[in-house]
Amino acid sequence: MLQSSQAQQSNASATPPTKAEQEVLDLSKQKWQWMADKKVDTLNNLFVEKCVFVHMGGTWGKTQELEVIKSGNIWYKQAEIYSATVNIFGNTAILLNDIDLVAVVGGNEVTNPFMVTEVYLKENGKWKMGSLTFSHLMRPVKMNKK
Repeated sequence: MLQSSQAQQSNASATPPTKAEQEVLDLSKQKWQWMADKKVDTLNNLFVEKCVFVHMGGTWGKTQELEVIKSGNIWYKQAEIYSATVNIFGNTAILLNDIDLVAVVGGNEVTNPFMVTEVYLKENGKWKMGSLTFSHLMRPVKMNKK
């Protein structure tokens, strides 16, 4: 289940996001839901072939990430998004998400605060993910688990 606590913003100022920035923000939010729902076919279409994933426990590519999700080795159960910022450079978008992530890892439910860096590439008019990196934050978990 995806929840968003705060309106997503395109940058630190109060300016509204551009159309392209909003597309990336919306795609990122949808991606968290697809991950929670284990929609590997949809995610397969989102991730470029050379996509890289950096986790607390390792780094791997698209095939392994899809297998991790499909098998349930990591279940991205809930991402509580506190802020999201995106910067676009030509056909590349870099998005930062400040989140608390509830995940089931090895059968154990854990909640961690992360800054997640997502890199998107525009290919044939569509945004595709090229990288997803989880950076553990020193702040305490903010979310109230139900």
